[in-house]
Amino acid sequence: MFSKILFSRYFTSVRQIAAFSILAGVLTALLIGGITSLTLHSKREASYDTLSTDIRDYLSNFFQELQSTTSGIQPLTLSDCHQVSGELTSSAAFNANVRAFVLVRDGFAYCSSATGGMMLDMHELVPDIDINADIDIDILHGTPMMPGKPTIAAWFKNPVIQGKGVFATLNVNLTPYLLFSTRQSDVLSMAIIAGDKALTTLSSNVMNVSELPQHPTRVVSIKGYPIRIALYGKTWPVEDIQISILTGLVFGILGVALCAWLLTVRLRSGKEILTGIKRGQFYVVYQPVVNAKNLKMSGVEVLMRWNHPIAGSIPPDAFIAFAEAQQLIVPLTRHLFELITRDARRLQQVLPAGARLGVNLAPSHLHSPTFKEDIQAFAASLPPHHFQLIFEITERDMVKENEASCLFHWMHEQGYEIAVDDFGTGHSALIYLERFKLDYLKIDRGFVNSIGLETVTSPVLDAVLTLARKLSMTTVAEGVETPEQARWLMEQGVNYLQGFYFARPLTFEQLKEWEEETKTYDELKGAGFSE
Repeated sequence: MFSKILFSRYFTSVRQIAAFSILAGVLTALLIGGITSLTLHSKREASYDTLSTDIRDYLSNFFQELQSTTSGIQPLTLSDCHQVSGELTSSAAFNANVRAFVLVRDGFAYCSSATGGMMLDMHELVPDIDINADIDIDILHGTPMMPGKPTIAAWFKNPVIQGKGVFATLNVNLTPYLLFSTRQSDVLSMAIIAGDKALTTLSSNVMNVSELPQHPTRVVSIKGYPIRIALYGKTWPVEDIQISILTGLVFGILGVALCAWLLTVRLRSGKEILTGIKRGQFYVVYQPVVNAKNLKMSGVEVLMRWNHPIAGSIPPDAFIAFAEAQQLIVPLTRHLFELITRDARRLQQVLPAGARLGVNLAPSHLHSPTFKEDIQAFAASLPPHHFQLIFEITERDMVKENEASCLFHWMHEQGYEIAVDDFGTGHSALIYLERFKLDYLKIDRGFVNSIGLETVTSPVLDAVLTLARKLSMTTVAEGVETPEQARWLMEQGVNYLQGFYFARPLTFEQLKEWEEETKTYDELKGAGFSE
């Protein structure tokens, strides 16, 4: 569990993780939203390309068929109207999109499938049609038979006989019907353009090209025919933008959550510990343990500390809990052994031969497959026959009884001593003393703090000390902070004392200075205690 101290220590880091996660979410939202937008845009552009190709093919086929039909009519221009009007009318009747076929001779329209014989100058009938061209197309506001109803006029010159040809007027429903069926939602409007005039879905009348909207989405030309089709549509419609924004928001939120989870669970609690080991962020301090009889240092307890580059000094309970939760306590303990080994030669100069060196072990390391090898390698790395190793097992965590009994027996055979740490704070205190042979009982600071106070824990401390004497266990009192506590513990026969009253946990340099300056405690001497 995270303590308030841990939370305050990590608050900066949490803010940075939150900021980084939000930044990652924003970038994810922009990236996914952008990709979605470009994908929709690309699909819409492809749809326009397909649509324009289909329209071009449709109109190309239509005009080719119309040209083929007029080629069959061209020989009729050799005859008078009364001779061919019936056949001309029949040809128009079988072409649904044709209003009328008109035969032209020497620049005059002389026979119509709709009206029969006539004589009109082509320049007056369709001023913008070039009858000297092989094929020409114009858009008319209407015809004599259907004034006010726009039509498309197509001229096909007789390829064999000079001055003759066929003129056709077409219904406006020539506009590609498929444009306004399955794909109507993709296009806002379209226009059929011939010369400077256009038929468009924006108006029922003929429009000048200059009146059309600028920048059409697509412009299609029909090869061999002077006609164009313009398509107008939105390349970035509102619905595509809305879909892109919504998709970006969804993935952005997922990105924030995923990034925060990865950084918190994987980086902070797991990988960050391994990174801290690799980068030398962990270090050891030594808390002196003094003999209650002569008040001289008889050994030290080795404690690990973590100086995180962002969070600062992280409490041991916090990062040890992290390591255990992520199954990293074994590499962390091995790193502790390495740090002690680095100081071992110098410690030998400060601590006398036989000095007790207390090292904490987690039950999960105790039961790991490499436990014996780790302990033996650590002991072999220390100066031979100088330190008495004491491995402290935290009583708050249960050990596996059968396996622990064998391991404790093996440790005793190897010459190591075993202490139960923080005695009385967990659920298994008496079980430990009943089932295992232990050498030291370390009294938790919570009991020491009750000395001199009428609290519930005061009689419990008396009972703990009585039990330790009956079991012939060596006692060590932790958290001694006042001379009154030290005096009471000494009177009760406690063997060793440690706490801020004597010294805080010290780096090696600080320990060396403390050992040189402090051999005895004058305040305790003045209180009636002598060496």
